[in-house]
Amino acid sequence: MRIADDMNDDENWTGGFYELCLVLGAADDANVDRALSCLWRVADVQGCHGLRGDGTGFAAVDLGVAALHEHGHLRGTLTLPSGARVVCGGFLSRYEGLDTLELYLPLGALARVDRRIGGYPFDESSGVESLTWRSALDRWLADIAIAVYGEVPYHRALIGFEIDEDHGISGDQRYAAVLRPSPDGMEYRPANT
Repeated sequence: MRIADDMNDDENWTGGFYELCLVLGAADDANVDRALSCLWRVADVQGCHGLRGDGTGFAAVDLGVAALHEHGHLRGTLTLPSGARVVCGGFLSRYEGLDTLELYLPLGALARVDRRIGGYPFDESSGVESLTWRSALDRWLADIAIAVYGEVPYHRALIGFEIDEDHGISGDQRYAAVLRPSPDGMEYRPANT
């Protein structure tokens, strides 16, 4: 039986990542630590594991920025709104003095719990048709982002497949969902393509 929350099943980690990216701002380990703790709690991520140095599975580690720096990626499991449990991970990208904290869901695990995902984003139903499953997932991730913002403000959040900062979110055609602070709270602009 294939189980989508088995961290040791390599197939769960295939296909790329569907991500929630929090653009935190200037590099600051203390801020990353607060955001990571909040993100893990709000998303109800169970466990915190790093890849063993010899590459033979995962070892439990203390959740925190130090573990991010040591292991690169932290991994756990979470429950999707559908009730299905899947593996997940997180990592920090620090580029040109800007911190971006990411929570990701591997498509290999997601495809095991939702057949609509198929070969996204590389199959024939990866365009607008994919919004049938992406919209609900995006909204759930947006709610997580909004809750994190209430405790640890950040510059913006992006949701989608392997988001590279603002790539793919400008103009009217957005393959990524975007959240930005506004005077009335977080403004959510869903993906539309």
